[in-house]
Amino acid sequence: MPMNVILLERVPKLGQMGDVVKVKPGFARNFLLPQRKALRATKDNITYFESQRHTLEAQNLDRRKDAEAVAGKMADLKVALIRQASEALQLYGSVTSRDIADGAAAQGVKIERGQVELDKPIKSLGTHKIKVHLHPEVAVEISVLVARSLDEAEFLAKGGALVAEHERAALEAAEAARRASEQAAALFEAKSDEAKSDEAKSEEATPAAEDEAAAGEAPAEAEEAPTEEK
Repeated sequence: MPMNVILLERVPKLGQMGDVVKVKPGFARNFLLPQRKALRATKDNITYFESQRHTLEAQNLDRRKDAEAVAGKMADLKVALIRQASEALQLYGSVTSRDIADGAAAQGVKIERGQVELDKPIKSLGTHKIKVHLHPEVAVEISVLVARSLDEAEFLAKGGALVAEHERAALEAAEAARRASEQAAALFEAKSDEAKSDEAKSEEATPAAEDEAAAGEAPAEAEEAPTEEK
């Protein structure tokens, strides 16, 4: 049976501070209530919330400002995690929210695993964009670089992309085929130009031959002329 709770802060996909919402009892007991994100929506708790609303809103505003300041410093954060993986870029294991939090801590940035938004563990090499919720109203996106070595992580940090071995072979084959096609097209074009050039030379030679033939016939006509006068 659903449980009614009153939210003490904004909860994504659930509601804003002060909203009374229905949730599953397990979600309330295991998360909302122990994390002080909500209270049971009893008459006494609703009255208490209304009496403390301004104080809670002021505290929330201060926390949000602090979170926004931290978010500004984390905007370009890149967390490098070294893992073993296959040639297909698949990890022998996975990367969890705890791994990401530990990796950030190693770089001097403290975040809780619960702040890391990760629907499912990361199971492949590469650059993964992950959201970190610093406050119910403030989130920042960081880059998690999962690589087999520090050099590979540095390559990813510079914007590089890893390619699986079978994909690399296919790309190389496609590139070789493209070059061969270009060379064949260039050779065909060169031969075509050569044939056109030979044809043009032949056409130029033909009128010259006709002129020579005409010049050879002219004296014969001249010799026949005196015979006709007799």
